[in-house]
Amino acid sequence: MNNLRTLCVVSVVVLLTSVSAHAQATRTWVSGVGDDANPCSRTAPCHTFAGAISKTAAGGEIDILDPGGFGSLTITKSITVDGMAGLGGILNSSGANGITINAGVGDVVTLRNLSINGSGTGGIGVRIIQAKTVHIERSVISGNTGNGIDVNTNAALELTVTNSTVRDNGGSGISLLGTVASVNATIVDSYIQNNGASGLLCGAFCKSLVRNSSSSDNSGAGFVADATTSAAALNIADATSADNGGAGVQAIGGASTIATIRISNVSIASNGSAFSTSTNGNIYSYFNNHATGAGTVTSIVPVQ
Repeated sequence: MNNLRTLCVVSVVVLLTSVSAHAQATRTWVSGVGDDANPCSRTAPCHTFAGAISKTAAGGEIDILDPGGFGSLTITKSITVDGMAGLGGILNSSGANGITINAGVGDVVTLRNLSINGSGTGGIGVRIIQAKTVHIERSVISGNTGNGIDVNTNAALELTVTNSTVRDNGGSGISLLGTVASVNATIVDSYIQNNGASGLLCGAFCKSLVRNSSSSDNSGAGFVADATTSAAALNIADATSADNGGAGVQAIGGASTIATIRISNVSIASNGSAFSTSTNGNIYSYFNNHATGAGTVTSIVPVQ
């Protein structure tokens, strides 16, 4: 009799585990007319990202069927969120963050074709606490009181931002900060515009490449490497820094830490100054740059 009871209990556990596993799909769907009580299938979509993510397996994808506002989202696993089929809107107001990423150290997160709008009262557009890699592609992040994209992590992180616009945020457009491990960022074919602090801030443990992008009309400097607490390195190529309230390019060194910026084929014009450096802050310029305004670089390097 006891063996029979044990067999029944085991069978129930196995059945529940199977049901739970099947409750998560590798691809789920959201729609402006969906319902979070649905299974998030293509024919019965959910209404919000938060409703869909619990029904999406790790490494899976949430897709958008039609335009809509799908709410803020916290991501704790590998996942792709794609708004290709329609406008993927997130309206994060009243201090809320648009998307918060606090995943595992081996997780990969992709955000694609999204509009994240803080409507003038939202907190941070995309807050990244932890992940292995984050890709932000073809997205617009705007209207937040804090940073547009904010990386503040104590684990190694890779970030790519491509074909995206970060504008009209109260803090920096993009802020990259590590506490004990490197933050490696690549920003390509993107616009950073009219933010309330710096356009791009590459802080402690940051190693960043900017290519074919612009930083303009920001209240602070266009591009900044800040090594106040730990080394920072920023490489800028085929880019523009214009009409910023601070310097076009700024390197801030620490007492014993070095900020390094290298610029190639960069246009710098109509900023508070062209260049700004402090002790242990170095800007290395190749001969193919075009700059107007006050300030000097650390040295000019021949193009090879």
